[in-house]
Amino acid sequence: MASGRESGGLDNLAFDISEQVNDQPREKMDRTFGSSCVAEDDGNKPTYCVTDIPPWYLCIFLAIQHYLTAFGGIISIPLILSEGLCLQHDSLTQSRLINTIFFVSGLCTLLQVTFGVRLPILQGGTFAVLTPAMAMLSMPEWKCPAWTQNASLVNTSSPVFIEVWQTRMRTLQGSIMVASLLQILIGFSGIIGFLMRFIGPLTIAPTVSLIGLSLYDSAGAKTGSHWGISAMTTVLIILFSQYLRFIPIPVPAYSKTKKLHTSKFYIFQIMPILLGIVVSWLVCYLLTIYGVLPSDPVQYGYLARTDVKGNVVSEASWFTFPYPGQWGMPTVSLAGVFGFMAGIICSMAESVGDYHACARLSGAPPPPKHAISRGIGVEGLGSLLAGAFGTGNGTTSFSENVAALGITKVGSRTVILLSGVFMILMGILGKIGAIFTTIPTPVIGGMFLIMFGVITAAGISNLQSTDMNSSRNIFVFGFSMFTALVIPNWIMKNPNFLETGVTEVDQVLHILLTTHMFVGGFLGFFLDNTIPGTKYERGLLSSDKVHLEDSSNTLGAEEVYDLPFGITSCLSSKSWVRYIPFCSWKGNKSQSKAENASISQSLGE
Repeated sequence: MASGRESGGLDNLAFDISEQVNDQPREKMDRTFGSSCVAEDDGNKPTYCVTDIPPWYLCIFLAIQHYLTAFGGIISIPLILSEGLCLQHDSLTQSRLINTIFFVSGLCTLLQVTFGVRLPILQGGTFAVLTPAMAMLSMPEWKCPAWTQNASLVNTSSPVFIEVWQTRMRTLQGSIMVASLLQILIGFSGIIGFLMRFIGPLTIAPTVSLIGLSLYDSAGAKTGSHWGISAMTTVLIILFSQYLRFIPIPVPAYSKTKKLHTSKFYIFQIMPILLGIVVSWLVCYLLTIYGVLPSDPVQYGYLARTDVKGNVVSEASWFTFPYPGQWGMPTVSLAGVFGFMAGIICSMAESVGDYHACARLSGAPPPPKHAISRGIGVEGLGSLLAGAFGTGNGTTSFSENVAALGITKVGSRTVILLSGVFMILMGILGKIGAIFTTIPTPVIGGMFLIMFGVITAAGISNLQSTDMNSSRNIFVFGFSMFTALVIPNWIMKNPNFLETGVTEVDQVLHILLTTHMFVGGFLGFFLDNTIPGTKYERGLLSSDKVHLEDSSNTLGAEEVYDLPFGITSCLSSKSWVRYIPFCSWKGNKSQSKAENASISQSLGE
């Protein structure tokens, strides 16, 4: 469990503080709430910091909210993948794939928050790996037989049919497991930490921003299934998170000093996404049972019904236990390995940007090199586990949940740990997990409008530490962003342009050049490190100063990013630890303090 302050009862920052302030001297209040990120005059600070532990009941609601936020992205991966696996008419196997990916996502989340980067960042499936998977399954030798497309000809218990889809799944598994070794090597060897000295705000900003901008098509497709329901969901989340966030709801409370009394609970600030989803979900349910929404699948608005996927609930078993090799012994495809490596490169670029965005939104100091190395390495282990368990996918940091931190202003990693536990349980309890498949598509689309917009803004916010009056910086950012939108769009419309005669090379080039975040991040990285510019102009010194000022009011890097259970304390004094890139030692901390002092002195001059 994460270390930090545990708030007991209702006397915490989700509830009214003013009544406590009036009863206590200012100095005493500062001691009581000193570890929190919240200041009275700063509404943008997180309500709970990384190491803070909200009350158990708040943790449960907030963990469910993160689970629902990631639900749409996670569940869509096995549903899309099932088409390439010839499973369109086997809903029971689709349900098992859904359980498996949730189980692995929960397991990887626990590993990442406990031993990885240690930020409140949720792990889940990645579309960067889904793209090469579908590309591999679309190759002539892997195309589904014609009879699998006909529901009347498919016998899901037939050994022939089982062998058809399991052969494809085993090839995906082995290829992903081999490709994940690249990410493990780059992470734990410290190569990613070495590269961080060259990665500044002008690299991170386009990478993170394009994560949100590139998802507009997915959000539009889901939103367009019923614009009214999607608009209602969006309006509700905006209303709760922006207009009503400072309006409290009186709830009964008990304390030793005041006994039974009422306290003000800021529910709209803490759970706006969950409230928006639940209210819209309830409206869709009422419209479904009263026959307002059309029952014909071809009519507009059908996907807003809550009974569209009702068969999944009835066919899912109560208990299912995913395990490695459940589909058989994995095999390897060379073309698949190259494709997945390209996807993993994009995933790593996305994750590094997510780490910085998550640290900024949760009130934590910028992640040091050893934490980033561990984070990328653990994500590689997660992809290895995802391949072994047979999700047909890898794992990465979920940008949607990073955006949720900015909206809810709850950056506690305890909440994410609990969310990981919930995902493991949902992966085991098949029917309970299947219930959430009834969330209508337009409700998910309305939520995506908020999530992806906040991700885009979080990326652009990295530019605040750069000198944007500089024509150099304007050029680097503008060119990176615009080109990253133009090149992928053109290649998607002209897929036959990239033909070198070598299938693996064609696939790698196609995947890299059609991934917005890779194109933008690469251009930003290359231009920022080759065009002459001072460190202050590039935002390197300025960002250090901003983070130093923020850290003085919140938490130290040692407290946030050190390994748990006293591991860092035991190892930090050992001289040989300096040679382990993913571990911190006291020499690094002393050197970091000296560098911070040098930065402060140079900025002061």
